[in-house]
Amino acid sequence: MRILMLVATSVVTDTRVMREAGSLVDAGHSVHVIGKDVPPEFIPPAGITVSSVGAASVFRPSGEPATPARRMSAPRRLARWALLPQHRNQVFGSWAAAAIVEARHREFDVVHAHDFTALEAGAALAVERGVPYVYDSHEFWLGQQRQYRPTPWQDRRERRVEGRLGGSAAAVITVGEGVADALRAAYGWSHVVVVRNSFPVRAAGGPALPEAPSGLVFAGRVDAHRELETVLEAAADLPDFPVTMVGPVDEVWVGQNAHRIEATGTTLMPAVSIAEVTDLLRRTGLSLVTLSATSENHMLAMPNKLFHAVHAGVPVIATENPAIAAIVRQFGIGEVYRAGDAAGLAAAVRRAVERYPELVASVAAAAEELSWNADAQRLRSVYERI
Repeated sequence: MRILMLVATSVVTDTRVMREAGSLVDAGHSVHVIGKDVPPEFIPPAGITVSSVGAASVFRPSGEPATPARRMSAPRRLARWALLPQHRNQVFGSWAAAAIVEARHREFDVVHAHDFTALEAGAALAVERGVPYVYDSHEFWLGQQRQYRPTPWQDRRERRVEGRLGGSAAAVITVGEGVADALRAAYGWSHVVVVRNSFPVRAAGGPALPEAPSGLVFAGRVDAHRELETVLEAAADLPDFPVTMVGPVDEVWVGQNAHRIEATGTTLMPAVSIAEVTDLLRRTGLSLVTLSATSENHMLAMPNKLFHAVHAGVPVIATENPAIAAIVRQFGIGEVYRAGDAAGLAAAVRRAVERYPELVASVAAAAEELSWNADAQRLRSVYERI
């Protein structure tokens, strides 16, 4: 089949989208991805084609970077908090409208809408062409953490839209059993399939693991509600374990925490390739898989950094959020601590150091079961039914 994927990201660092697209191409399908502000120099993996449309709002024209906010004043922070919902709505709305226009020039047999931000556009295109669509929910949208003022009317509308359009999808895919159960409970859906954010089994080669860990790596968006404040607090008690945070940063969060970042010697690195993160994890020895416990979505989340650590062969230090902790404990691949407890995080690191050879062996033993092989087959089965 000719599959059209829609995703409101730059695609470059969206490992889930690229991994799913690659597996479907391997199964004999063709895949075209329409992303948002994809860098022109990006070259997708063989067999996948990518196009890009921009997005804009009255607060920021398309392609214009965010205003640096490390020293944002209190009034500006308040204005940002108040106006961010309108900005987000306009950005994603303009992207969706442009994606529909771009898609009308293409031939496709099924639409694969990644996340709620692409759901309405995907459903509209599917109805227009008389083809099925798949809703790929990367998170529990209703329960996600909001970093802006309350929006009760919008929240109710989004619940109605997700329930109606997700219910009409040929299949709903999501990242873990916790989110799947929440979607079933919220909407009564019976067509939800779990395709985790797992990684392929790592090929041999690359840096050797250290005999003992030499630091902590957080690979993901550096932002609020990811427990990074707790990480910085714990870092003060772990002078022998420098922290590296690699990924796109929220300038507001960095500005608010600049003194602690500097005081602890924490290193901020821009987003790099999956292979580079894997090498960094293996050289350092421990991965931080942290989320706050302040939203339902975070309590259900199964972040790809958990599976990336397994791919790299590296034990994890994880927050004791139920979905994450269940995997860590079941397979014995790391240590957990209670969200917000800096002393508990530091203690978890010390326990991991003491048990390091045992934990590394457990990660190796879990690699196959927690790999993309099983999840890719679930994805292909969805398309075989379609």
